[in-house]
Amino acid sequence: MTTRSRTSPAEALLATRKVAAQRWRIAVVLTTGMVLVYFGFIALVAFQPALLGTLVTEGLSVGIVLGACVIVAAWILTWSYISWANRVYDPALAALKITHEDAQ
Repeated sequence: MTTRSRTSPAEALLATRKVAAQRWRIAVVLTTGMVLVYFGFIALVAFQPALLGTLVTEGLSVGIVLGACVIVAAWILTWSYISWANRVYDPALAALKITHEDAQ
């Protein structure tokens, strides 16, 4: 039989806030990254249209390549969040569930 130590409500609340702060930080970093990529592309469209019109090969311009890169960046940022959530966030939530059960 395993006995768990009792956790006070204050400790449980502190642990919950710590996990929430971690999630907030990763969300801000990933959102900032996507905003920079997207608005960087939009800035190029607005201020350097000739550059984006440059052909890389027949029928393929720099603008099309960079547009595809924006989409790929979104996939990579999404994958990085899912990976982080599976490694860090989900186990932390499972531990919090046990902590909150102990506190009640």
